[in-house]
Amino acid sequence: MPEYPDLNLYIGGAWRKTGQSLPVINPATEDVIGEVPVARRQDLDDALEAAERGFRIWRATSPRVRAEVILRAAALMRERADEIAHSITLEHGKPLPQARMEVIRGCEFFEWDAGEAQRLYGRVVPSAPGIRYLVIQQPVGTVAAFSPWNFPMSQPARKIAGALAAGCSIIIKAAEETPAGALHIAKAFHDAGLPAGVLNLVFGVPAEISTYLIPQDQVRLVAFTGSTAVGIHLTEMAARTMTPVLMELGGHAPVIVCDDVDAQAAGLMSAARKARNAGQVCTSPTRFFVDQKIFAPYAAAFAERAAAVNIGNGMTPGIEMGPVANHRRIEAIDALVEDARAKGAKVLTGGARPNGPGYFYPVTVLAEVPDDARVMREEPFGPLAVINPTASLDEAIACANALPFGLAGYAFTHDAATADRLMNEIEVGNFSINTLEASVAEVPFGGVKASGQGREGGMEGMQHYLEVKTVSHRMELEHEPTVSGAKA
Repeated sequence: MPEYPDLNLYIGGAWRKTGQSLPVINPATEDVIGEVPVARRQDLDDALEAAERGFRIWRATSPRVRAEVILRAAALMRERADEIAHSITLEHGKPLPQARMEVIRGCEFFEWDAGEAQRLYGRVVPSAPGIRYLVIQQPVGTVAAFSPWNFPMSQPARKIAGALAAGCSIIIKAAEETPAGALHIAKAFHDAGLPAGVLNLVFGVPAEISTYLIPQDQVRLVAFTGSTAVGIHLTEMAARTMTPVLMELGGHAPVIVCDDVDAQAAGLMSAARKARNAGQVCTSPTRFFVDQKIFAPYAAAFAERAAAVNIGNGMTPGIEMGPVANHRRIEAIDALVEDARAKGAKVLTGGARPNGPGYFYPVTVLAEVPDDARVMREEPFGPLAVINPTASLDEAIACANALPFGLAGYAFTHDAATADRLMNEIEVGNFSINTLEASVAEVPFGGVKASGQGREGGMEGMQHYLEVKTVSHRMELEHEPTVSGAKA
């Protein structure tokens, strides 16, 4: 088995340590497995200067060559997938097969965006003879990006892929809790021959780094994935310098289950997906609104499958769900469960932390939860699901849209008219029918309402890393008319 990697900052094409570090904890054992360096003010200044130099080189590099470098790096990551996945499981806890799947998913982001790098077309606007109007797209500049801990490799990959494909440089502040995924990305690009300064990787205290980087003149875009509260704060900070933002924020995904589907099959699928990544996914299905005609069999199948989820150390073969990220997640989930229980909710399975080391929490299913319970408004970001019966499709839609969040939503139905109505009326940026997959590399991903601004992925995701410039080109100098009676 490969060892957990030695952690460093990556600035200006070189690796460096600092005088201060933070421990990296294996959530399955609570052991310290590494020390992540904390960036100092000088490190951030060096990263800004390096990114500015790197941008001048990278923006002048042809799209074809940019794509070749990105594809070389992606190929290296595929070759190293087992090593990267091992690091992710150690620091995050997710089962090794899921970690490997995340690595491949991250590679797909790079591969898709490498292709898009060569399709960032402008256009020629029809005009009068002797003049040309051109619309061209140019890279926005240096990007300050902030990625979360729940997907250590694929989340930074999405931001790095878009920035580099567009011709930008980037300073990415990856999560201190799960730093190895971003480190492996930087290693792959270093080995693939990316010019120094185009990609810079820093770690540290999130508030200190964002407060320093965002107002800097070199930063031309802020890209963030995380909670709505932090996203609003960073957006306000960026607004003071008119810096555009790309925000992928929190969710509380609804699932509408109609009475024309197989209740047991839908319940089994829902429970299995709720366990994915221990529910620590911004698009994780959480609020299940089930037609009352099939509520009982659906809830029974869901609870039975949830209770059977094999929980343990992600390095152990056959494990379906690892631990949550830290003790704070356990406390947050416990508080939501106890609040719902006190207000009359039924606990169908789970609801208590098992004994022993590690931040483990079972898949927990609450049923018939009242609207005033906190879990109906607050994203649990863990293996906690709510199942409530609904008397009509109108009621289910109203419940789904009741919150300020709108990242992902799901539905189970085989009725074409119902599906058409749902895809039009559910207020989310990503809506899936008869599948609980919310995002792939080739389509845009992002939220509405309080779940964010902008899109990542697909051709739409590239637009945030580009500026649109209009060029008016007259072939001959136009002489200004002489005012009558004036001297030449």
